[in-house]
Amino acid sequence: MHVQEWLDTVPAAAVYAVVALVIGLESLGIPLPGEIILVSAALLSSQHGGIDPVVLGVCATAGAVVGDSIGYAIGRKGGRPLLDWLGRKFPRHFSEGHVATAERSFQKWGMWAVFFGRFVALLRIFAGPLAGVLRMPYWKFLIANVLGGIVWAGGTTAVIYYVGVVAESWLKRFSWLGLVLAVLIGIASMLIVKRKAAKAQPAPAGE
Repeated sequence: MHVQEWLDTVPAAAVYAVVALVIGLESLGIPLPGEIILVSAALLSSQHGGIDPVVLGVCATAGAVVGDSIGYAIGRKGGRPLLDWLGRKFPRHFSEGHVATAERSFQKWGMWAVFFGRFVALLRIFAGPLAGVLRMPYWKFLIANVLGGIVWAGGTTAVIYYVGVVAESWLKRFSWLGLVLAVLIGIASMLIVKRKAAKAQPAPAGE
């Protein structure tokens, strides 16, 4: 079952909770499809009156900020051994090469790496734990974390919601256009057939 189809089967409160939980766990450092869940829920909100896009955006932002903060605390306490353990558990996401790339980004960009990392799948998983491991001052991390969470979660929700509304409106228009076109084609075909049938009829005797 597709993610959006599954979300459509659960109450609105459960949708908010699932979005916040999945994004929070992803931000904490667990490889989960947070962005897919958020996009699916935002698209669903454009078609489902029971899901408020504002509440959805707030829940997604809260999940992102809280998850990143917990990841930061875990990374600060666990240090390098934590990255080694994650590398063994999730070699696809926490390989030495990925860790090295993320670390270079943090050392070069600092707070901006946390902010823009929210928009990159790999850095979104690394941001919290790695910032803690590298001992980034928490106040700097928190500012970048909150701003990144608001822009990413809120912005994604708003864009997908309005795209969904516009797309649904256009689909409705196209459905009416398709119906009118089908009727016109049907009438034209009937007239052409009748005309050809009339031509094919033999002329009356004596003419």
